[in-house]
Formats: sequence, C-alpha cells, structure tokens
Amino acid sequence: MAPALNIVGAGHVGRVLGRLFAQRGVFEVQDVLTRSRDSAQQAAGFIGAGHAVDGIGAMRPAPVWMLAVGDDQIAPVCVALAQAGLLANAVVFHCSGAKSSAELDAAAQAGAATASVHPIRSFADPQAVAAAFDGTFCGIEGAPAALALLGPAFEAIGARLVPIDAAAKTVYHAASVFASNYLVTVLDAALRAYQAAGIAPEVARRLAAPLATETLSNVLRLGPEAALSGPVARGDMATLARQQAAVSGWDAPTGELYAALAEATVELARRKRAGHA
Repeated sequence: MAPALNIVGAGHVGRVLGRLFAQRGVFEVQDVLTRSRDSAQQAAGFIGAGHAVDGIGAMRPAPVWMLAVGDDQIAPVCVALAQAGLLANAVVFHCSGAKSSAELDAAAQAGAATASVHPIRSFADPQAVAAAFDGTFCGIEGAPAALALLGPAFEAIGARLVPIDAAAKTVYHAASVFASNYLVTVLDAALRAYQAAGIAPEVARRLAAPLATETLSNVLRLGPEAALSGPVARGDMATLARQQAAVSGWDAPTGELYAALAEATVELARRKRAGHA
C-alpha cells in the first residue's frame, strides 16, 4: 500500500503534484489543508483524492508531508506542524525554488527527514502541466533519508532529478529568473525600442522573433560564447557608445539596463576570445 501523504498549501504546484502522486499510486493523498475549506475541497477535487480539512488540528499523522505554501509561509507552517506533534519520523518536503530545506529546521528538530524538491517549469495552467509533466526537471536537495523516498517518488511521476547545493539555493533560483523573467524584460526593451523607431507593435514582434528564437537556439545548442555576435563580440566599442547614448536619450531606465548588459557582454566576449586563443 502506498504511503499516506498530507498536503499543506494546494495551489497550482500542490494540486498538480498531488494529482500525479495519486494517479500513479506513489502516495495515498490523505488530508489537504489550504487557506479555506472551500479551496481545500476544490484542491481535493482537482487531485481526485484526499480529505479537505480546515485546520492543522484536524490533520492526521502521515509518513510524508508536502508543504506547497508560499516561500514566506514554509517555516511558520513547519513550526506549527512540529508543535502539533505531527512530524516525528516523517519525511517533510517543500517545493520552493528560492528556499532550501533548512526552512524545515523545526521538522528536523522534531525528528523528521527534510528535503526540497523544486519542479523547474511554469504552473500557470495546472491541467496542462499535469497532463504533460513527464520529463520535468526538478532541483532536489535534503537529508539522505528524505531523498531516498522522494527521489524514486518523483521519478515515478516522470521527473528528471537534478541534485543541487542547498547552500546555493538562492543563486539556483536566480538562474531560473534570468532564464525566464529577465528574458521577458530584455525582449520588452527590444520591442519598445523598435516602437520608438516608429515600428508598429505587431511588426516589432515579427522583427524580434527570428533574432530571439535563433539566438536562444544557438545558446542552448552551442553555448553562450559561441552564440554571441554583434558589436561587442566584434570589439566595436564606438557603435556600443553611440547606442548607449541614443538609448539613454530615449529612455533613461532602459539606458541603464543597456549599460549593465553591455558590461556583462564585454566579459562574455572576453571569454569568447580566450576560447579561440
């Protein structure tokens, strides 16, 4: 029989993982606790298993606990569960990309084995993610006893595990922000600059599309040094200076972004030249 799993915090991530664990018989979803009983019932409905509860006092002991709450709530919720005497000898994990398993220190002090497992993808559409989770990379770190259970459990729902250094968890999460959020910011700057040159928004997106998609493909296929092209790669600092002045004159904050990116790109170009030496 599959071990029982209690879920605290069943937003998009908690719901998707809960459904996959239940569907594939990895864990038996037992109690589900969220901000309200109504949302807990909705979560249990999405998962297709579990009993909605309206407070920690209503939760039953379980060998496995998933805390899929917001980053700032992980430690307080863990403390409350530990104080309720629910975590002794259990495996307790959270799903944050920004916080390490050290956030679960209260559980560890209570005798639990703790870990962090972070699925590296967007959960904006839970239905779609649940249907196509196979192959999802998950950053994983924690106590060996916890990983011994959670590693096979996540592999059973199709995860590809990537061990990470708990001490570098914040930098690890920043990597995802660079690869996703800040990529959007840079493209926004490009589209606004095209529009400042008199190009309609829909045309600007078409102009940026081949540059952005081909560059991303080259970076992922060849590496950033080989993919780098343009004035910095050529050492054309005069062009860089003219662009810097023009962009700053058009929009000062975007000019600051351009300057910061130029400085980083000069270092990337140095690595490119060193690799060719």
